[in-house]
Parts: sequence; structure tokens; C-alpha cells
Amino acid sequence: MKSVRLRFAGLIVGLAAFSLLATPGTAAPAAKPAASSAPAQAAANKPVQPDVTQEFGDWTVRCYPISSPAPCEMIEMLVNKKTGRRVLGVVLVYNTSNNQHVMQIALPLGVMLQNGAVLSSDTYTSGVLHFRLCDIQGCYVVAPLDSGAVDQLSRATKAEMQIVSVEGKRFNIAFSLKGFTSAHNALLQLARQKAAGGSTSSSAPTDSKKP
Repeated sequence: MKSVRLRFAGLIVGLAAFSLLATPGTAAPAAKPAASSAPAQAAANKPVQPDVTQEFGDWTVRCYPISSPAPCEMIEMLVNKKTGRRVLGVVLVYNTSNNQHVMQIALPLGVMLQNGAVLSSDTYTSGVLHFRLCDIQGCYVVAPLDSGAVDQLSRATKAEMQIVSVEGKRFNIAFSLKGFTSAHNALLQLARQKAAGGSTSSSAPTDSKKP
């Protein structure tokens, strides 16, 4: 599951525009020069790979070698083991420039868009979260998450997304909060350090296993 990357993880690259939803780690495409070689075009289209990856329970924190106020993300994804298709994806980023969290959630196709979605835990329930867009992979919610909500999720033991299908049937898709607090602490530390221009490679070992 952790080897599969979310298509919408590029949120950290396009956060300044907020409405820009990109492919994982891929910034908005620049204008192509009049005469450019095929290798140059291939390099320009290659997704940016994380230079820091840490695992905390069921959450993974990744940072990218980009110039951004939000260079890191924490992510959890649920995948159907039989089909390999994504069931639910949750990404949380922290914008160091305005001290704001933004959460992006990927949900399956076939949801009733006008009903939105609700994030619920044993300590916190959001308002109705509206879908921003859909593609062939699913439908996406993007919403700011204040520090109070993050604190409540840190104290929660379980969480789920509540959605309504186009047939009018209600579904609850549960996801894990194991490692959420540790991942969030690492997200804040790494994002601030990296946004300030500091190196994270020595202080944040890649692929570290933590509870």
C-alpha cells in the first residue's frame, strides 16, 4: 500500500495557488521552448521524488526538494487488495507561511456530489466538505483544517469519511489514526526546517520506522 503514490499528492507543490491540483510532486507545466530536445522534455515532465520519507504507524511523511512554504506532506492511503484500486486517500500539509493546515481527501467515484462528505472521529466532526473535482481515479475534497481540529484528531482513536452514493446509500469509510500524532509532529518540524532552507537529510533519516 505504501508503495503506491496518490495522484493528488502534488497539493504541496500547488498549495500557493490552492486551486491547482497536480499529479504527485509535479508543479504546473512551464511553457515549452520553441525547440527543445526529447530528453529535456522528458526531464521536465518527470515527477519530483521525495528526498525525505518517514513512516509513523499507518502514516507516511514525505518532503520534496522544492521551494515552497509547504514542502512536506503526511499521507495515508487505503487500497483494495483484490483490485489494487484506491479506496480512500488522505493527505495533510502544513503551510509555514500562514501557519495553516490543508487536508485533501480522495474518495471513490459514484458519490453524490451535492451531499459532500463529512470527516468524523470520536473527538471531532467536520461540517460538510464540498468536492473540488473528480477525475477517472475518484473525487476530491480540499479543505483547510484549523489547529483545533488537528489537535482533536490527534486525541482520537478512530476516524471515517461519511459519503452518500448516487443511489442514495450512505457509506462510512474508516481509516487509521495510528501514528497520526507522531507523523504530525514530524510534519511540522520538517516543513519548518525545509521551508527555512535547512537540510533535512541528516536530521530526518529516510524510511525511518516509528510508532
